[in-house]
Amino acid sequence: MRPLKYSINVTLDGCCDHRAGLPDEALHRHAAANIAAADALLFGRVTYEMMESAWREPARTGVKPDWMDDWMLPFARTIDAAKKFVVSGTLRRVDWNAELLQGDLAEAVRRLKQQPGKGLFTGGVQLPLALAELGLIDEYEFVVHPRIAGHGPSLLAGLSKPLDLQLVERIELGSGSGLVAMIYRPKPS
Repeated sequence: MRPLKYSINVTLDGCCDHRAGLPDEALHRHAAANIAAADALLFGRVTYEMMESAWREPARTGVKPDWMDDWMLPFARTIDAAKKFVVSGTLRRVDWNAELLQGDLAEAVRRLKQQPGKGLFTGGVQLPLALAELGLIDEYEFVVHPRIAGHGPSLLAGLSKPLDLQLVERIELGSGSGLVAMIYRPKPS
């Protein structure tokens, strides 16, 4: 059975708005390694559209956007090439190495997890909340940024009951950045 790993950047005050974090080369290397270690990505519509607009390889020109530093290119190439499944009630079609995941969410994700392979990887806000409610996430990675945002969506806001986790690994990213990846698994009941 393939495990489902959830990873998200979060500030010290729990904000998980992608614009609130600190862009960092070690962070991008870490994220690229996570994506490369998975068989496929599982995104909701909002995350899929956001990632596609930022990281999709420019067709024909191959010219990177002005905002993209050279150290971001390995991440861009990795996410561009990754297989993706998209959960959406509004999209009728997707591309960018993606297919729509339709039907009952719990059944569809369980089917994906039952396939052989290394694992599945998800990010974002709304879909992971639904997956956590269903007990389908096997590993949680919170990449903590040494910043207080003071705004934005908060981590797993709206969860119907507490989720008890046990720390299984702590990884300091880069030298002196203050970014720390905290990896947790659900505590056995």
